[in-house]
Amino acid sequence: MLETLIRPDHDDEEMKERGVVIDAANQLQVGEFQLLQLAYRDWHGEDLPEALVSKIFTDYMTRSQVPHWARHYARNIIRGCDNGSIDENDPAFHHYDHEYGAAPPNSLRKFCVAVACLVGFLGGGLLIATMTIESPASMFPPYLDINDLPKKKSPEGSMNLPRPRPEWPGSEEYFV
Repeated sequence: MLETLIRPDHDDEEMKERGVVIDAANQLQVGEFQLLQLAYRDWHGEDLPEALVSKIFTDYMTRSQVPHWARHYARNIIRGCDNGSIDENDPAFHHYDHEYGAAPPNSLRKFCVAVACLVGFLGGGLLIATMTIESPASMFPPYLDINDLPKKKSPEGSMNLPRPRPEWPGSEEYFV
């Protein structure tokens, strides 16, 4: 806190190193820590050991400390994306991304069945509602029968003004 008050640009200097990792992760459409895992694998030739995961994650997220191998990897990714030599959809960049890849089996068929059930349910409901009402008060749902609505009576001694003509036949007597 005191260091931030003395040197307000201190946070910007720390974020500059993380900014390189963030930019590279955005270029590949992966998370920042996933990029750190890819960088470790590229630099050391093996997956990031479980013993180091917590330390690297804590150092990166709380102290903004970016390992040298991660900076190197991130700069190479940015350079490669800028000159077009890197394909961000390459499966090698999505090694740790469990949601990347092929869709679950039969997902298109399941989606189509769900849509067909929904359309059938809603369409069938509207069809049944239309068939059960004899004289609808409106052409839009909810379907109310004209006989279910209260009739408005004109008070005694009032002037009889011309009534507006309804737009559908059979409902003239229910308009005031």
